[in-house]
Amino acid sequence: MNQLLIVEDERHLAEGLRFNLEAENYGVVVAETGEAAMEALERTRFDAVVLDVMLPGISGFDVVTAMRQAGNLTPTLMLTARSHPDDVLHGFEAGADDYLTKPFELAILIARIRGLLRRTAWARSGSAGEAPAHTEPPSELRDQFEFAGKHVDFRLLELRVHGEVLRLTLMEVNLLRYLIEHGGAPVSRKTMLEEVWGLHEDTDTRAIDNFVVRLRRYIEDDPSKPRHLLTVRGVGYRFVAEPAP
Repeated sequence: MNQLLIVEDERHLAEGLRFNLEAENYGVVVAETGEAAMEALERTRFDAVVLDVMLPGISGFDVVTAMRQAGNLTPTLMLTARSHPDDVLHGFEAGADDYLTKPFELAILIARIRGLLRRTAWARSGSAGEAPAHTEPPSELRDQFEFAGKHVDFRLLELRVHGEVLRLTLMEVNLLRYLIEHGGAPVSRKTMLEEVWGLHEDTDTRAIDNFVVRLRRYIEDDPSKPRHLLTVRGVGYRFVAEPAP
């Protein structure tokens, strides 16, 4: 039985979710504050987290940020009443894997949770599974890719650099994979927002820049002088596996 953590301060909504998700044969723990969520995450290993953004005290953004900083990569779906794309991107930047805007239909929430769980099962078993189109861009790459002495495992969300293993979020892996797939061709920020995040509205593209800065810290020997993730002025970025000497 998959174990879910529901973090929601509206008690009637939280209990309604508990009732319906338990009817779907999930184990459910409810936390009404960000602090309670952090305590639950320390005590219990969950298969997925459904996390409201607007919480008393610690916000949902702060919770997922703390999770990722602590190395907790549990798939996380954020619930938000804020439908603006920049708020959605804020959640992705913090480390969320998916989002759903309130109000929502129960069937859609359950479908999103199943998508996150399939992604986890795929990562653990190595067998491909279906996933929502907006959480995994299509790919012809193998599960692993090597370049310049670095090794990225897209299935396990891991990057090995000089023997050190770094854990990446799903969104970091998706962006890196998308750039690698384009074989050195420039990709615009707008295209990345649409293809990796599934956002088609006018959105602040600085979120892409923030993700690239993080990826450069992981894969570049000198992030201030990148040789793999290159800026294409006025366009976006391109990936170079083996830069010229």
